Amino acid sequence: MTDAPSPDATQPAADALPVQGRPRRAKLYVLFAAFAVFAYVFDQLTKLWVTSTMTEGERIPVLPPLLHWFYIRNSGAAFSIGENVTWVFTIVMAAVSVAILLQLRKLGSLWWALALGLLLGGALGNLTDRLFREPSFAMGHVVDFIQLPNFAIFNIADSAVVSAVVIICLLTLRGISLDGSRHTKDTVAEDV
Repeated sequence: MTDAPSPDATQPAADALPVQGRPRRAKLYVLFAAFAVFAYVFDQLTKLWVTSTMTEGERIPVLPPLLHWFYIRNSGAAFSIGENVTWVFTIVMAAVSVAILLQLRKLGSLWWALALGLLLGGALGNLTDRLFREPSFAMGHVVDFIQLPNFAIFNIADSAVVSAVVIICLLTLRGISLDGSRHTKDTVAEDV
């Protein structure tokens, strides 16, 4: 007989498997990072392509009348709102990026990993433009080039951010928290 301590029933084993259906946190981090890198790299490569093959103001029909490439540089937000306060958007995008990274410790859902990855990749894509494009550091203009009828001209980073927001809204409406837990009407009623 050995003198090994008996395991405490109230303490979970260090190598215990996660709850059925809940992926390990490392896999969630990998998924988050993969989508963030994908959104960021895809955005930057398309902007590099646009700036190296088109002249500013050039419009190329892709699927007329539905889709055109139309190269502009935007100092403001969507629909050119806030053109004179570019530095504010730089600060907001930096703060959003930090806030996303701070939320990762709570991550427990594949869909939240996807949404936060797209959100971070998109925010960093436009933040890179704000920091390093003309006219100056932290005042740079964002490269936009995707034009749909009667809509703002946008880019891949904008698409990633909008996709992330849609996913986050759907998760919230379905009661799925960042940690992967599900809130139902019964649990909400008990909390009140």
